[in-house]
Amino acid sequence: METTGGGSGGQSASEEAMLGRLAARALELVRDATVIGLGSGRAASAFIRALGAEARRGRRVLGVPTSEATAHLAREVGIPLTGLDGPSIDVTVDGADEVDPALNMIKGYGGALVRERIVAAASGRQLILVGEEKIVTALGSRGRLPVEVVAFALPLSLRRLARLGLEPVVRTVGGKAFVSDNGNPIVDCRIGPIENAPAFEAALRAVPGVVDTGLFIGTASMVLVAEADSIAELRRPAGP
Repeated sequence: METTGGGSGGQSASEEAMLGRLAARALELVRDATVIGLGSGRAASAFIRALGAEARRGRRVLGVPTSEATAHLAREVGIPLTGLDGPSIDVTVDGADEVDPALNMIKGYGGALVRERIVAAASGRQLILVGEEKIVTALGSRGRLPVEVVAFALPLSLRRLARLGLEPVVRTVGGKAFVSDNGNPIVDCRIGPIENAPAFEAALRAVPGVVDTGLFIGTASMVLVAEADSIAELRRPAGP
């Protein structure tokens, strides 16, 4: 599950090794980048730590964080930060919660989907790091789609999402309503495999109060997939 936290607690040795392999390969692929979007979640955090080690050894790099937790981790490991008013972003390195064969994604299990989309849109390319369990034949296979909603509109948004056949539940953490870095609640919608993701996304965005959804269609340039002892590199299929 994608999370906005940057900690490594609770990870097994095999998970840490997998994340280390992903981070090392990602570093090779962004060797020439000077401004890098920094994603959220376990894989992105592993990359941030690896990039921080290079920064401390003298690599000139600026990071653009996709969450407050990411910004905290980047500062902690020595990566100077900038914003969208700074130099253009060469590449964003991030994670995902589902990736389909066309490299479309579901993101936002950690609640950072809005800033992740904005930073990706400002980037020349998006590099995604995942374990093989995140690869699905159709988006929605893991049964969950996050949607960020304006707090004022939440009752109406919940009714309209339910009309679309979803089962929307306001996210809570520790018994309290989860609030994104943007000050908004997250609604987790129970779903099944999506037949037409672009049309479904358009329907969700038409719901009053919806700020953004976890559907990321056509944003990833490449996906690195950690398999048992190797890294698979998936590139977006060429258009017609």
